[in-house]
Amino acid sequence: MSETNSAAETAAPHRYTAAMAADIEARWQDFWDAEGTYEAPNPTGDLAGDPELAAKPKKFIMDMFPYPSGAGLHVGHPLGYIATDVYARHQRMTGHNVLHTLGFDAFGLPAEQYAVQTGTHPRASTEANMENMKVQLRRLGLGHDNRRSFATIEAEYYKWTQWIFLQIFNSWYDTEADRARPIAELVEQFENGTRATPDGREWSALSVAERADLLGEYRLAYASDAPVNWSPGLGTVLANEEVTADGRSERGNFPVFKAKLRQWNMRITSYADRLLDDLDGLDWPDAIKLQQRNWIGRSEGARVEFPVDSAGGITVFTTRQDTLFGATYMVLAPEHELVERIIPAAWPEGTHPVWTGGHTNPAEAVTAYRKQAAAKSDVERQAEAKDKTGVFTGAYATNPVSGEKVPVFIADYVLMGYGTGAIMAVPAHDARDFAFARAFELPMRCVVQPSDDRGTDPSTWDDAFGSYDAKLVNSANDEISLDGLGVVEAKAKITEWLQEHGVGEGTVNFRLRDWLFSRQRYWGEPFPIVYDEEGIAHPLPESMLPLELPEVEDYSPRTFDPEDADTQPETPLSRNADWVNVTLDLGDGAGPRKYRRETNTMPNWAGSCWYELRYLDPNNDRQLVDPEIEQYWMGPREGQPTGGVDLYVGGAEHAVLHLLYARFWSKVLHDLGHISSAEPFHKLYNQGMIQAFVYRDSRGIAVPAAEVEERDGAFYYEGEKVSRVLGKMGKSLKNAVTPDEICAEYGADTLRLYEMAMGPLDVSRPWDTRAVVGQYRLLQRLWRNVVDEETGEVTVVDTEPGEDALRALHKAIDGVGQDLEGMRFNTAIAKITELNNHLTKAGGPLPRSVAERLVLLIAPLAPHVAEELWRRLGHTESVVHQDFPVADPAYVVDETVTCVVQIKGKVRARLEISPSITDEELETLALADPAVVAALGGAGIRKVIVRAPKLVNIVPA
Repeated sequence: MSETNSAAETAAPHRYTAAMAADIEARWQDFWDAEGTYEAPNPTGDLAGDPELAAKPKKFIMDMFPYPSGAGLHVGHPLGYIATDVYARHQRMTGHNVLHTLGFDAFGLPAEQYAVQTGTHPRASTEANMENMKVQLRRLGLGHDNRRSFATIEAEYYKWTQWIFLQIFNSWYDTEADRARPIAELVEQFENGTRATPDGREWSALSVAERADLLGEYRLAYASDAPVNWSPGLGTVLANEEVTADGRSERGNFPVFKAKLRQWNMRITSYADRLLDDLDGLDWPDAIKLQQRNWIGRSEGARVEFPVDSAGGITVFTTRQDTLFGATYMVLAPEHELVERIIPAAWPEGTHPVWTGGHTNPAEAVTAYRKQAAAKSDVERQAEAKDKTGVFTGAYATNPVSGEKVPVFIADYVLMGYGTGAIMAVPAHDARDFAFARAFELPMRCVVQPSDDRGTDPSTWDDAFGSYDAKLVNSANDEISLDGLGVVEAKAKITEWLQEHGVGEGTVNFRLRDWLFSRQRYWGEPFPIVYDEEGIAHPLPESMLPLELPEVEDYSPRTFDPEDADTQPETPLSRNADWVNVTLDLGDGAGPRKYRRETNTMPNWAGSCWYELRYLDPNNDRQLVDPEIEQYWMGPREGQPTGGVDLYVGGAEHAVLHLLYARFWSKVLHDLGHISSAEPFHKLYNQGMIQAFVYRDSRGIAVPAAEVEERDGAFYYEGEKVSRVLGKMGKSLKNAVTPDEICAEYGADTLRLYEMAMGPLDVSRPWDTRAVVGQYRLLQRLWRNVVDEETGEVTVVDTEPGEDALRALHKAIDGVGQDLEGMRFNTAIAKITELNNHLTKAGGPLPRSVAERLVLLIAPLAPHVAEELWRRLGHTESVVHQDFPVADPAYVVDETVTCVVQIKGKVRARLEISPSITDEELETLALADPAVVAALGGAGIRKVIVRAPKLVNIVPA
């Protein structure tokens, strides 16, 4: 680059170059670390500091937890980190005590998969990755309080993750109080008889195992045998949220199957209403709120009981209870637990051959169909396939309103994950039920009056008719008639009838399922749970925490053929017998006993559910967080009714998973009195993505982007024409640019400015290395305005600035301050550039007062060069804690503005006037202007429209 060649450096030895930037940046980074420049004092405790600083308004600013990848950072990764750093620096300069730090989310599948591939222990590879990432991040000049940083793999941290799990395990949700309460209070209710046991026996009459099972029905963390998402290729089960829309694992893209296993779950469904309601008070993007609402999926309807002679009854949830008279058959999910209880030994007499699937008896048919359904993902099962599949169970249920016997099928289009895993099928008015009824020659009854001319005989229809605006027909028995009613009225009337007859009730249902919390992996937090010889789960006492993850030689999970659904997980920890089988005294009065440890580990989400709290009080080994410290940083206050972090920045891809789980944990901890904040993150901001061009050869293989040449609008690699498309940046796509490269060529401040200047922060934008030089030149011009490039001497003068310079300066101060507060960093940089160019063109040395405020303006964005210039200007205190400049309103307002005067829509005059002029004053001036008088030619005036200070429109008579 010509500006950094040796000749230029010889002619101007004190020019701002990449070499000078590297020296400046390294020196000030060392200084900031040594001085603790970014240390934010707590109000109390071991991190208490300057009481004057702690007394200022607080700002808690966070980035989403980074995962320490072995590939290191490319220039897309720091976008959010630089943005929060700029914002945090501006907040410090505007009088806030700012907590800003960064840790590492270091457990989870990526490290374990890398370890398995390379034979490197996941701890070794993860710690090496963290060290590399720390070096890369430090080079960016991020103003983090490093005293508060940690990694989730540190035992001192996951001790408290395990402790939180035990709080959840030892809690239940009291629906009357609408909050979580200690399980001991529930036990007390059973003991004193204020709450009856399900079979009416006294608590003291229950065995230990029966008590454990009963409490398991209430605990917020519980183990159960349930259908799970099993990925043989990964060797682990997955939460619903970790399965893609294609029915594959989010990590690794392996097929996912349904299997039944005993796993730990979190009863997040207890909080469904509160998770919905509290979204209203959060300052989050509407799109993220909508995704959370859709995932929780609240719907109002009714639960209805369909009696089955041999097994009590089948409960369904429906949002259209008004169509009950049209239910002509039922469908259970293949996994439904009732299936085994209702199937008879033989097909009932007269069973339609189409219903049997060609099998000789119901048990054989059900077994075969279940195996077929297990090989499909939930997405595949819900797809609108042409051919509906299913099989008759051999059982009949009774429609409670019509009294008719209706056959019960199993079919894969019904899922256990929604409602009760059972539906009443109303084929005349539901497309999937209609297709199934046609395939299996089942009856259909019209109970909603069609609005077209199709008539009321569904056997003649081509498709189902569904409407919420129609009237009910064919919907009456001896006790109730819905005929002629609208849907809303009919729903209310039938719900009341169901409740009176004890066969149903109005209720609310949610799409949200309980959170599957077990993973069959090694690299995760061990559960603080042991099982006695009867298989009863016991929590470890707090004194035994942390339960540390053992060092093992064989940490590989047992994986299988990705397509083999007939497999079972085998956990790496289960192979470590000395760790699994232990003799412990749990302090419960039972003395030393033999126990077996839980061999699943927690999912990688566990550590990121509460890390914001650890940032507040990172060295506390006595409690989760000091209440006074938590209240100071995250407690509810005006504008933040549920408390939380002031600003949380990260990708929109975490809309459901991490954010929903973290909100759930916060609510439990709040209910139990451990924290004052009921929400973890008050304001959420989703940054866009830095994209890059991907070049592919004729085989579709990515080629190195840096080696592609452009000729006449086409692109070539090693002489071969290649295609170009804008996409993600990454090592595998051979288009990654590392921040180290840009820092080496231009300096970190240039990289910071370029990433912030590329466009609005919340919009994705393409990376262009050639454009980086523009911000480099801004810094060079800024440097030249303060420092002589030949002598290195400061060139500012102690004179008063002129009117023109003051006006440009204060307009920039006003605009930049507003832009930084609003996270409009690209426009802030544009205003600084405009001011710097204005001062450069004006010529002559800068007045000191102008130069100092120019440096303060750019300090949040380019902190290293600002710190250097601030010291060269004679200051001994860091620029980091200086006051941000304040604009003088007198200079912000333009001295004059141009007002256009129109007559019959044509411009007849332009007036230079004060921006504060009144409508009356402007009208007088306009009518007196000679050009206007001449244009009117003595004609009368019918109307004068004044829009001070920009427009006067005169309508002649």
